[in-house]
Amino acid sequence: METTVTDTLSRAATPAARRVLAGAALTLLIAVTGCTGADDRDAGGADTATPVAVTVAGPLCDQLPAGDEPGNPASLVSQPADQALQWIPVLTTFEAAVRATGLAAELAGTNGVTILAPTDDAFAAKFSRTNLDELLLHDTDKLRGLLRDHVVTGSLPVAELVAAGTVTTLAGTSLTVTGSGPSARVDDRADTVCADYQVSNARIHVINHVLGTLPTTASDEDDHHS
Repeated sequence: METTVTDTLSRAATPAARRVLAGAALTLLIAVTGCTGADDRDAGGADTATPVAVTVAGPLCDQLPAGDEPGNPASLVSQPADQALQWIPVLTTFEAAVRATGLAAELAGTNGVTILAPTDDAFAAKFSRTNLDELLLHDTDKLRGLLRDHVVTGSLPVAELVAAGTVTTLAGTSLTVTGSGPSARVDDRADTVCADYQVSNARIHVINHVLGTLPTTASDEDDHHS
């Protein structure tokens, strides 16, 4: 059976296992796509940041790094957005897509953004493995457009997203935001499941659904092999 990039990302059943496999899967993607940039992350970078009080909220937060663990919310405050994404173990697909499309440079060059980052499970529910591999390895312009539909201008806590009601993405699309308290519903499709990561010049909100207009293909591969 042929092994795909997304097989590597999805095979780990637990967050802890995904944390171990994320680096290996990302290395595989960079090698296949011929990327020349090295991983700039210092192995201890997330641990050496000055501790600050950061509160994240949502039902998935208790499965993510906390306390003194590498990648805990306080340790990511000084990290650039693209590097901070590497420390959130449920975002391996989204982070790999940011690297594959070169979106990291745009994130770094924008004066404050809010990243609505779908989980690995959300990508698996949206795209077949074949389709996602094609996007990561070949259709990177199309994938970049999808990612830009998940980046909002302005670094906004979830409460400010809800208060705004409507926000504009880097792709120029408008997203409606509703909700209350620590959670938000975006475009009447995605819910924040761990909101309010503070990173350098950005906010990251983990969401449970892929936004944008690309068709859902997750069932196509199952139908083909049934």
